[in-house]
Amino acid sequence: MSESIVKTKSFELAIRGVNFYKYLVAEKNEYIMSKQFLRSVTSVGANVREAVNAQSKPDFIHKLSIAQKECNESLYWLELLKETNYISEIEFESIYKQNNEVLKIIRSIIITSKKNS
Repeated sequence: MSESIVKTKSFELAIRGVNFYKYLVAEKNEYIMSKQFLRSVTSVGANVREAVNAQSKPDFIHKLSIAQKECNESLYWLELLKETNYISEIEFESIYKQNNEVLKIIRSIIITSKKNS
């Protein structure tokens, strides 16, 4: 897994997250959980970018670990939005799957980086 893949996929997730946030605010009048989701989902890509420009291997792993936490938090907010009936199962599945894919890539890079350090 290369850094460019996770960089691209986390950016695509952020775009999707922003559009999903706009939908939740405009169509569902949901402002609190959606804002939390927006913060965490956009933070994933920002931390991946910081990791790519890390000053050392430990810094790289640290920044990716933050991205991993933010990605996991995004999944939490999606689960909560689904369980409180703000989003349907169909709306949930698609973005959850994309978010989970990014999480798996980040985890994989962290594990590989730790083995190689």
